[in-house]
Amino acid sequence: MKIYTKTGDKGETSLFSGERVQKHSLRIDAYGTVDELNSLIGICRSIWPPVEIENYFEELQELLFVLGSDLATKLDSSKKTFRISEEDTHQIERHIDKIDKELPQLKNFILPGGCALASYLHFARTIARKSERLIIFLSTQEEINPHIIPFINRLSDFLFVLARYSNKLEGKEEIKWNLKL
Repeated sequence: MKIYTKTGDKGETSLFSGERVQKHSLRIDAYGTVDELNSLIGICRSIWPPVEIENYFEELQELLFVLGSDLATKLDSSKKTFRISEEDTHQIERHIDKIDKELPQLKNFILPGGCALASYLHFARTIARKSERLIIFLSTQEEINPHIIPFINRLSDFLFVLARYSNKLEGKEEIKWNLKL
């Protein structure tokens, strides 16, 4: 299989169903941003995370592939594809609850940063939020799997908790936002 097909040279691409759409379409932007998030999780995996965290990354990347596949396939498509499920969201919630028990209670806003891994995870959280905004906008234009929005919302929460946990494991103190209004 050749890497280049030249089929996108006029600004179009194919959805999983084979339907051709403009590369600037909202659906392409939504799953393209999910792909961006998946690549950033790959960066997080590459910087030797603590063993307590690294096991989550492969699962996250697989779920992001499922999410991308789901977004790349219209709900009414006859093409069989993987879809995000309610159970996927529940699994993320269980991970959040497990890790959150290990963390000090939040009493202030915290600034993104700390160790390198936490900084990348905070960045990943912002890409997840960007994906969420695009997905919600897409949902106002086209019907999408109803399990996607809760999933992406919870995923950004999970990335936030992982960033905090990374700092704890690395012995980095969180930087509290202490500005007074």
